[in-house]
Amino acid sequence: MNKKTKQIITETPPAVTSSVLPESLAMNNVIEMTNITKSYEMGEQVVHALRGVDLTIKESEYVAIMGPSGSGKSTLMNMIGVLDVPNSGVYLLDGEDVSELSSDDRARIRNKRIGFVFQQFNLLARTPALKQVSLPLMYSGVARSERLRHAAEALTKVGLADRMDHRPDELSGGQQQRVAIARALVTRPSIILADEPTGALDSQTGDEIMDLFSKLNQQGMTIITVTHESMVAERAHRVIWLRDGLIVNGDQ
Repeated sequence: MNKKTKQIITETPPAVTSSVLPESLAMNNVIEMTNITKSYEMGEQVVHALRGVDLTIKESEYVAIMGPSGSGKSTLMNMIGVLDVPNSGVYLLDGEDVSELSSDDRARIRNKRIGFVFQQFNLLARTPALKQVSLPLMYSGVARSERLRHAAEALTKVGLADRMDHRPDELSGGQQQRVAIARALVTRPSIILADEPTGALDSQTGDEIMDLFSKLNQQGMTIITVTHESMVAERAHRVIWLRDGLIVNGDQ
């Protein structure tokens, strides 16, 4: 049994409890959000997606974000991933205020510090795994030989050393998700942000992907997963519950 602290997962938020990280994980804050708000105009209606979120996540922590549909999970994920900016509040990522950066600067931050993993893999249909994984480095201007070397290392790290030349249609769903994870790892980010990473997989394959996330976390990677599945969330050190745009439980 993993000795890392976990909270009990239920269909509704559990009672507030203290979530104390093991001493080895008591490190710097990688994410600090203070009073983050976000609203969207939909015709004449204003939707308040986040209503004043305060959230702190430490380096090498493993956090799950849960909540019912419409609770603000996707909006919070977009904020954490610097895909969107808040209407108000402050977001420090590795100590840098990213609350009001330009779109170009946000893209630079994302490419350098955050690796994204999505439910539907988002792979190019006719492109071999090695080239798929190397693409983020191409966008960063890395030389071809170096990006292929880093891509091969990332694929080996996720257990696909013998599948580098395979296209998505030659891979199982679990293998395709591993390619997507390798693509997220290739830029050597400090954070992996996963949105329903097992949603398109059967339970056994999903367990294998979650084992991989646990292994990456044990190697020092900060893992943040957005999920509605309790079996996925219970792998985390801590569960953040959202409801109506507010954190209603979980150490902030």
